[in-house]
Amino acid sequence: MNKPPLSVQHKRRFRRFRFLLSTLIMIGLAWLAGFVWYVNSIPTTVDNTDQKTDAIVVLTGGSERLSEGRRLLARGLAKKLFISGVYRGVEVDELLSVGKSDPRLISCCVVLGHVAENTRGNALETAVWVYEQGYTSLRIVTANYHMRRSLLEFKSLMPDVDMIANPVFPDNVKIDSWWRYPGSAALIASEYNKYLFASLRNSVLDLLPESNRLALNIRSDTEVNAQDDATSNGIPRIGG
Repeated sequence: MNKPPLSVQHKRRFRRFRFLLSTLIMIGLAWLAGFVWYVNSIPTTVDNTDQKTDAIVVLTGGSERLSEGRRLLARGLAKKLFISGVYRGVEVDELLSVGKSDPRLISCCVVLGHVAENTRGNALETAVWVYEQGYTSLRIVTANYHMRRSLLEFKSLMPDVDMIANPVFPDNVKIDSWWRYPGSAALIASEYNKYLFASLRNSVLDLLPESNRLALNIRSDTEVNAQDDATSNGIPRIGG
């Protein structure tokens, strides 16, 4: 079989290259448009500042989050404070020592979760605890740039639980002028990519019947075993 002339081959290659380049440009523009939307959706204030919920959930990752969680608990805005993603071996007094806390309030009302290692894990760990307690409302405390993905993960596992976003605002993340700060721009872009991945994964999971419930049951068994191990190793778990 004779090969087509070189001029024809070059034209075909050019058309394939042009199609690939056009596709990449379209994907890039779509990503950029979504990124601008994401930045504009990052909360700049806390809504429903006085509304009570059954529990406050703090996602570990910064002292501002813990301080805010303690402050909200001290105000009586919830029955319990659940701190998700606590590194094993971290002493409770170290974790809660920033600022002044009422020891009686801590001993009765603070629960530590030691299983979660990422945002999806935070949602799984919290969902197990929330359904065990029979709670129907939560106040979520995390960084403002992390809030949208956190709510996405939490609501995918607890669609019947009311949630209030209570963002904190780290000084080192410049949301209003992110383009002037490479560190802030990279952090927000990374968070946006994780949000896209989480959205895609949850959409796929929604097509699989009972998939989320099965994952939750598996995680529940894992948490029970992990808590038993933590107790036997002398790692504290406050409250119930």
